[in-house]
Amino acid sequence: MKSISQRFLQVILFGFTPLFLLAFGTLGTGFAGEEPKKDGDKNAKAKVAQIRISGSITDGNVGPESPKADTNLLLIRERILKAAEDESVKAMLLELDGVECGFAAVDEIQEAIDTFRKKGKKILAYTASGESRDILLGVCADEFWMPESAWMMLLGVRSEVYFYKEILDLLGVRADFLKVGDFKSAVEPYTRTSLSEPAKRQMTEMLDDFYGKSIVERVVKARSTKGLSRQAVRETIDRAPLAAKAALDAGLVDQIGYLPSARERTREWVGGTAEVVADYGKAKVEEIDFSNPFSLLKALSPPKAKAGKQPRIAVIFAVGEIDTGKSGAGLGSSKVGSETIVEAIRQADEDPTVKGIVLRVDSPGGSALASDLMWAELKRCKKPVVASMGDVAASGGYYIAMAAKRIFADPSTITGSIGVFGGKLAYGPVLKRVGLHTEVISRGANVGVLSGSNPFSESERKAMTALIENTYGQFLDKALTGRLEAGKKDFTLDKMKALAGGRVWTGRQAFENGLVDELGSLDSAIAWVRDQSDLPKDKKPELLKLPKPRNLIEDLFDFELGVRHTAVPGPGWTRLFQALPAELRRVALPALQLLETRGGPVFLLPAEIISIK
Repeated sequence: MKSISQRFLQVILFGFTPLFLLAFGTLGTGFAGEEPKKDGDKNAKAKVAQIRISGSITDGNVGPESPKADTNLLLIRERILKAAEDESVKAMLLELDGVECGFAAVDEIQEAIDTFRKKGKKILAYTASGESRDILLGVCADEFWMPESAWMMLLGVRSEVYFYKEILDLLGVRADFLKVGDFKSAVEPYTRTSLSEPAKRQMTEMLDDFYGKSIVERVVKARSTKGLSRQAVRETIDRAPLAAKAALDAGLVDQIGYLPSARERTREWVGGTAEVVADYGKAKVEEIDFSNPFSLLKALSPPKAKAGKQPRIAVIFAVGEIDTGKSGAGLGSSKVGSETIVEAIRQADEDPTVKGIVLRVDSPGGSALASDLMWAELKRCKKPVVASMGDVAASGGYYIAMAAKRIFADPSTITGSIGVFGGKLAYGPVLKRVGLHTEVISRGANVGVLSGSNPFSESERKAMTALIENTYGQFLDKALTGRLEAGKKDFTLDKMKALAGGRVWTGRQAFENGLVDELGSLDSAIAWVRDQSDLPKDKKPELLKLPKPRNLIEDLFDFELGVRHTAVPGPGWTRLFQALPAELRRVALPALQLLETRGGPVFLLPAEIISIK
């Protein structure tokens, strides 16, 4: 059985994980489905599709019967696009209730809304919560309503980074980290009390892009009939929060009213007798009879993948933190397991009906070993591979995308972060303070390189520096090769180094710099693969979605608890975590993710996640 030190030595992480590690640092749809069926014909009774979007939107492949279906980006888009194709649906009532997602997910939902409207159908958006994403989606509708008592909470963008150095100093813990690249800021929360100049400049430029393009310009374009200028939108944001009436006067809202009135308004658009179909396109979930063993067996059975006979495109979802082993649920996020993804890649490549593969990436990174295993398997594919980036495809997420023939990113994707850091916590003084003493007998100059008792010796530091530089060199070489193979003939190693160094970019910035090839959604990537194959160009292709969704029982447990369940009783960290206030949970989450996914002796240093709201 391998010791903890041996296991740690094998772990090279992409991400903010502050274990003794080597890490490539990170930050903290559609052809989405088969060809929609026509639910009605031209003589059918007119319908209004009512769709509600609420809560934290996630990417990935989940079954329509999953409790996560309501917040799944793919399924939300499917429902909107199904309504667009349904000839009996003449209008839509889009209820927005506290939508939480990245700006890239807003890009993709807006694309579906625009597709619906291009069919000559009208959308009325309604929100009572008035959160920022509700507003950004609502302004894209033909009419946007709020109740009189609601607030307009489009406040701009903000990133808050927590710094732990002084806490560690008080405890007697030293964060001993090495890094490559001026923009490799993942270690700064543990070694500084404020952002360095390069890190601050990087964050400022990224926030400027989000604020100017993802917010202000989006509102200006969506409200073009109001004649709003960029300056007027900025002034409105600076006056927020605003009452509904003030938002109406500012041109961001079209009508003050309540949901029943909004519902009647949509019926008036298509005729007073129109049927409003609540939860349009939502799958009916069969209730589990826990007294019936056959019902339980059915719920525990994994969803069966649809057997394909017609030519199709495989979409492989890599959503969550990257690690070795099987995919699953983690504390606060999902896990992309290299074993699961490699199996999915092989299945798609060996399936004679699959004409091409789209890798959908929404990941901040993780294990470099796992990332490289997936990258290598994608490079071995005989079929064309295209990558589609969601909210985040940084570091390890960018690494696996480098194997693609072409990379698509949403304009607001967070990507890049090509960089390396490594280090450890020297927590020996803490142990002595509580009366725990150690005595070491060793052979080998660097045998203590993984020990938390002391900072690096000069010999250990030299060996670690060489290892970090070697790993960074591999990342650069593969990134450069990927760009050259994608047709970016002007790329040189010097140019790649200038774009790397741990720097993060928005999708727009990455496109301008050549790190991605196209700005577009998952649908755009699928359409590109279709057009490069012998699939019909005038119809949506059938999709094979991999890995297969988890079964209902697994989803229910993860949905309720947000943790991965194991047969080994834990120390109660998850119960403590659930009891914390929301803000403290956000601070504590990275540390608890370390405990859950890595184990080992280090738990005092939380992994910082860059959060943009």
